[in-house]
Amino acid sequence: MSSNIQDLKIKNLQPWEEVKIVLQRHWFALIWTFWYLFFLALSVLIMIYFGSSIPLIWPIINIVLVVYISVFLLFIYINWMRYELDLYIVTTKRIIWLEEVSFLNRHLSECALERVQEVNAKTTGFFSNMLNFWEVTIHTASETSDFNMVYMPDAFENARSISNLIAEYKTPKVIDTGL
Repeated sequence: MSSNIQDLKIKNLQPWEEVKIVLQRHWFALIWTFWYLFFLALSVLIMIYFGSSIPLIWPIINIVLVVYISVFLLFIYINWMRYELDLYIVTTKRIIWLEEVSFLNRHLSECALERVQEVNAKTTGFFSNMLNFWEVTIHTASETSDFNMVYMPDAFENARSISNLIAEYKTPKVIDTGL
């Protein structure tokens, strides 16, 4: 599921650099967020059902419910933002990984295509195979900076596309002088 490349504005691109692939996590990454939302609704209904039967503590339960719902909704919002803001961008010169690690904590990694040594893809489990997603790993020449892209849609196809872009970049260009 690649995003629309024309809608993406990257400020630090070089004039000769062009965005080729933009990837965002598979929608399955949101399953946990929906599970949290379901748990919130269920727990609030249980608290209201049992709390309304005891009139003496009902005002306290209302205050606890407001705080509980607010904290839980903030947690769900943060998970959704992590999904929305995690991007993998492959240009004609480098790979850029923008990751929302936690609330207001972003991480940017980038690697020149010439430093990429290997691109791997794998799917694990029933849902991963049925919905065609899982993990793309890009090994670089650096010891510490491998790109591990979890919940990638079309993992094998995207790994192949990235490998093709890297091979195209590393292939020496023949200049026709016309002689």
